[in-house]
Amino acid sequence: MFRQQNDWETRENAFAAFTMGPLNDFWQQREEAEFTGVDNVAVRFVRFCAPGNDRVVVVCPGRIESYVKYAEVAWDLFHSGFDVLIIDHRGQGRSGRMLSDTHRGHVVNFSDYVDDLAAFWHQEVAPGHWRKRFILAHSMGGAIATLFLQRHAPQCDAIALSAPMFGIIIRLPDWMVRHLLDWAEGHQRIREGYAIGTGRWRALPYGMNVLTHSKERYRRNLRFYSDNPQLRVGGPTWHWVREGMLAGEQVLAGAAKDTTPVLLLQAEDERVVDNRMHERFCEIRAEAGYPCEGGKPFVIEGAYHEILFEKDNMRSVALNAIVDFFSRHD
Repeated sequence: MFRQQNDWETRENAFAAFTMGPLNDFWQQREEAEFTGVDNVAVRFVRFCAPGNDRVVVVCPGRIESYVKYAEVAWDLFHSGFDVLIIDHRGQGRSGRMLSDTHRGHVVNFSDYVDDLAAFWHQEVAPGHWRKRFILAHSMGGAIATLFLQRHAPQCDAIALSAPMFGIIIRLPDWMVRHLLDWAEGHQRIREGYAIGTGRWRALPYGMNVLTHSKERYRRNLRFYSDNPQLRVGGPTWHWVREGMLAGEQVLAGAAKDTTPVLLLQAEDERVVDNRMHERFCEIRAEAGYPCEGGKPFVIEGAYHEILFEKDNMRSVALNAIVDFFSRHD
């Protein structure tokens, strides 16, 4: 497939010039809008469309992320021939919050994310002129999009999952975590408070991060939050952690129900989500007769959790795999 954008392996060499020039000009062409989600929460989204494009990619970001962060991803997809729509999940980005402390990562029910995505799809994606509809989902967005397809299939032609949150790494025994979460659930002040070891958003130096090896992309993303306080989200609430864990269990329980073609990208040096759940998801799909692309996770060697924001040599492998996968289902 012809790709207008062909600097994926070398972009960091002149990253500042790219982001301040072509990428900034591209971002100025965005169209931002919102719709009303569950419980009348305003859910924001952004779109990039061109008259000649007959394929669309709906991007579902991860926890705390905003579509503002995904400008470069949108550029790459758009210049590969796709229209792009990116949603800001409730409780983060430019969408409405559920708590007075806007830094707390919170949701009443994880299914609210899924219902928001369903409403978004019904209102903005399904009625569109596109011949093909795809989803690219990262981390928490991967759990949301997968549950959406399990409950509303068939909705899209193929989905690419980047380090999906089908399980969360917590450095405590499982029985202890569940006991603590169940206990916290019975006390509202604790349930809606920051989970142990977390707090309000703060800027961590690059050397302390376990999300990406790319200094350029990490520092650029940090500036989004530094320059736009409204985008900041800190640690999750106890209740969010409980809902997130249950969502992962629901994904695996329903893995055999959805027939949508799946490409699952896995970070080799993962520190956030549980890679073992990726293996299990692929096993269940294969047993049901709907194997993931390649029959197992596509491992991005050396990558941390944020595959789409990694160094060029890792990110380019992922992007090529994603675009090629979508093209095979064109």
